[in-house]
Amino acid sequence: GCVLVVSVIEQLAQWHNSTVKAAMERLCDYIPGKYQIIHHMSCCIDREMNADVVCHSLRLCKQDPGQPLCHLYSPPKVMKRGKHPYGLLHALAHARPKRRIRSKSFMGFSSVCAFPLLANLCEKIKYVLRNKLPFEDFDGDKFSTFPTLRGYHWRGRDCDDKNTTVYPGRRPDNWDAKSDSNCNGIWGVDPKDGIPYEEKFCKGADSKGVVLLGDSAGAHFHIPPEWMTVTQMSAKSFANLPMAFSDELDWPQFSEITGFLNSTIGGWTDSLYLRLRKRNRCNHRDLQNISQNGGSSGNLLSLIKSLARNQLLDNPAVVIYATIGNDVCNGERDTLAHMTTPKEMLSNVVQALQYLDSHLPNGSHVILTGLVDGRFLWDNLHDRYHPLGQLNKDVTYSQLYSFLDCLQVSPCSGWLTPNETLRNLTSERALQLSNVLKEIARSEKFANFDIFYMDFPLRQTAEEWRKMGGEPWQLIEPVDGFHPSQIAAALGTGITWQKALHEWPQVLGKENPFNDQIEAIFKDQGGH
Repeated sequence: GCVLVVSVIEQLAQWHNSTVKAAMERLCDYIPGKYQIIHHMSCCIDREMNADVVCHSLRLCKQDPGQPLCHLYSPPKVMKRGKHPYGLLHALAHARPKRRIRSKSFMGFSSVCAFPLLANLCEKIKYVLRNKLPFEDFDGDKFSTFPTLRGYHWRGRDCDDKNTTVYPGRRPDNWDAKSDSNCNGIWGVDPKDGIPYEEKFCKGADSKGVVLLGDSAGAHFHIPPEWMTVTQMSAKSFANLPMAFSDELDWPQFSEITGFLNSTIGGWTDSLYLRLRKRNRCNHRDLQNISQNGGSSGNLLSLIKSLARNQLLDNPAVVIYATIGNDVCNGERDTLAHMTTPKEMLSNVVQALQYLDSHLPNGSHVILTGLVDGRFLWDNLHDRYHPLGQLNKDVTYSQLYSFLDCLQVSPCSGWLTPNETLRNLTSERALQLSNVLKEIARSEKFANFDIFYMDFPLRQTAEEWRKMGGEPWQLIEPVDGFHPSQIAAALGTGITWQKALHEWPQVLGKENPFNDQIEAIFKDQGGH
């Protein structure tokens, strides 16, 4: 955190040819709320010293005994009496005494609660992280009229938050003759013949919702590059910061499975939900993104309990099970020893499916998605410049990956490494786990749903993007260098849809012949 903030301040000073103090004021003006912690650094930042030196001398970065000294930038060449260049240790030893600030003045810097603007959100965010349920949910039906804090960005928007029997995805109560019990905007009676619109347009239409059980890729993790690219930075860059934090830095409203709003983070939105809704307008708002950053087959067993589906009252659902990396990704030094084994994978996934069988309405479908081959990341990014390194051409993704690995916070030590053998071993384990999923889809049978398997469509996505004139690196999130980008998400949707259309048409349901009539009558109630 410190290295990021100090880098941005130093680059702002350089770009605007200003003092460090003026650059800090500029950053504080850009960011909503007052982030006083940044002011404490002003005495300590020197444009001649890189961010690693500043943060180590502030004691915000530390070196544990026996551990390497972590740094993002190449060690500075400090000249002594015009003779020899010295590295980071020498620079630290010669940092001016006033930089030796007692670390207690920065207690909690790493905590999001240190920022006054976010302090109010803190308790709410903690609740949401614990329960993965909407914070604002007055009737307790797991649906909300509030967008963030696991609200309708994550699940279809509630249309009556004071009535526990009204929520997206339920079968209509008395064909919704008097009110909209399933929030799809279709209700009332046709005055011409006295038949309820819901019965006329949606009866036998094979309505179904879409549910994602996933990880940060499915939740659509994204840190806007304009937060750290000084050449593009303005107050507008940070306007979405409070929203982003209260959505855990995820953007499910633009995601591959449950996206429903036009993307404001580049690319475009295309999702399985939008396509199911277009195929059958009765599916409006029936979506749930039950994903979390760090989601794996193991911790999904508790996450799955936040699913909102009543076996007797609700429509069937298409459930996408997609933990595409965290069963092989961790930040541990001995990363291979901490990967999920095929035996553990089998146990975890079968337990999750048994839970679904006891909660999903009959006629549902489950699609198991294989793990990604993450060698794509190193191959396409390692020698490119990270947004933090674009101004001075001094930080590559290879340097970022090494820095995160040194700090033991790498999202994936097995793939984000110069060690080719380790990258290959990680992909080998990922393939073994994908084969477990494939075998489950082939051999396991459940009462309330059928199961299908599909490989994660990375190769087809890259091929599709190449045909459109794009480059492979554009399919990866620029700031973290790890997650699929908005473009990758949108292209992946099309590939998944085509596969389902040709191989499992029953999953998608039939096309509703009344879609145009529904839109004509209820166009003003179609908003998400």
